[in-house]
Amino acid sequence: MASSLSVLVILCLAASASAQLSPTFYSRSCPRALATIKAAVTAAVAREPRMGASLLRLHFHDCFVQGCDASVLLNDTATFTGEQTAFPNVGSIRGFTVVDNIKAQVEAVCPRTVSCADILAVAARDSVVALGGPSWRVLLGRRDSTTASLSLANSDLPAPTLDLANLTAAFARKGLSRTDLVALSGAHTIGLAQCLNFRGHIYNDTNVNPAFATLRRANCPAAAGNGDGNLAPLDTTTATVFDNAYYTNLLARSGLLHSDQQLFNGGATDGLVRTYASTPTRFNRDFGAAMIRMGNISPLTGSQGQIRLACSRVN
Repeated sequence: MASSLSVLVILCLAASASAQLSPTFYSRSCPRALATIKAAVTAAVAREPRMGASLLRLHFHDCFVQGCDASVLLNDTATFTGEQTAFPNVGSIRGFTVVDNIKAQVEAVCPRTVSCADILAVAARDSVVALGGPSWRVLLGRRDSTTASLSLANSDLPAPTLDLANLTAAFARKGLSRTDLVALSGAHTIGLAQCLNFRGHIYNDTNVNPAFATLRRANCPAAAGNGDGNLAPLDTTTATVFDNAYYTNLLARSGLLHSDQQLFNGGATDGLVRTYASTPTRFNRDFGAAMIRMGNISPLTGSQGQIRLACSRVN
């Protein structure tokens, strides 16, 4: 029995070790991986600054649905329905061609080695850096899923209509704290949102700066179905710079989404919003730490999943 118990302990320790991600995972198997990804991301963001927000959003939308496993990248086929047509993803996620290009470049230097899930995690970091934001050590070693879930994409991605209690609960279900919620929401310092996602806030909510609401109504008609896809910057002041202006906007009641302004609306997160608005170094530190924690949501490791040869389809 003692021998069996020892074997069991060893097996448990091995399983635990295999589930640990590491910033040096590719240091021997693909030492050029990170530089290759960074060069491709930097070039893509230089061509189109909005792409930085898009690559960051892809990582978030991936991790919140069955973990950080690149499931969001799987295209629909005649026999398979992925996550890209889920309501939170339609018209919101983009950048697939850029990811395919990065994957092709990485495959050229290290065939069958670097996962699409890891590419998303690194590309998110490099996008933030390319737009002037902080850096962090990305933990690596994820593998790619062979499945995706339309239903989980519809249920697990936090909606822009959620109040603070439901936002907090949605993040808690992924093992993320209230601080993580507020810090990660700071990603809305870059990128654009569709009219259909902020219409209710600018027309119906009372915690909106009137001048800001008037500005946004000019490109977002009140009637549903009218201009739904019209875009507006999530951060009016510095839409293509990763900074802490998102929080100063919230203090001025100029958050674009209902869920944004919920972070500064007389609730438990008001103090942290004020801190991030006044102390950019604290925001940068907490954002990087929160990204690391988000990137560790249920990764596939060891022999789980696969290393996809093309990010849009299983091998």
